[in-house]
Amino acid sequence: MMDFLELAKDRYSVRKFSERKVEQEKIDSILEAGRLAPTAVNYQPQRILVISSDESLDKFRDCTPYHFNAPLALLVCYDSEVSWKRSFDNKDMGEVDASIVATQMMLEVTNLGLGSTWVGHFDPEKIRNAFKIPANIVPVALFPVGYPAESSKPSPKHSSRLAITETVFMNSF
Repeated sequence: MMDFLELAKDRYSVRKFSERKVEQEKIDSILEAGRLAPTAVNYQPQRILVISSDESLDKFRDCTPYHFNAPLALLVCYDSEVSWKRSFDNKDMGEVDASIVATQMMLEVTNLGLGSTWVGHFDPEKIRNAFKIPANIVPVALFPVGYPAESSKPSPKHSSRLAITETVFMNSF
């Protein structure tokens, strides 16, 4: 395992995958990383759809142009009937919970020597119809997952970060 900050630095959006299938034990480890993620009031509203069969991957590719021909995809959702709602304004924290789960899974993807990218560009209704997703399950992100192709590399902007003094404020803005 690598140091966390090194892992965070090394992770990049993989947009070229090899055809090699992802082993079940690696899929299980990615899903476990998501299962262990913190969620509001520990309600665990995340619902993950593993897309791995040829038929399901064809449906996935039909739902977004950003599939990158990955041999595996994960659709990260939340159950709006389970997610915690903030009492003073009824804000649904399901999307936040799903994003935390997704981030932990994405980091485990990298930790295992695989690659992924967060895809938010998809038609939710097309996804709903293609995978028969119930109304209470809300899609948040799609992750194409696989072994990076030999030609895969981070985008030129990958290492460009604002100075911490531009994003962190002490005690007031």
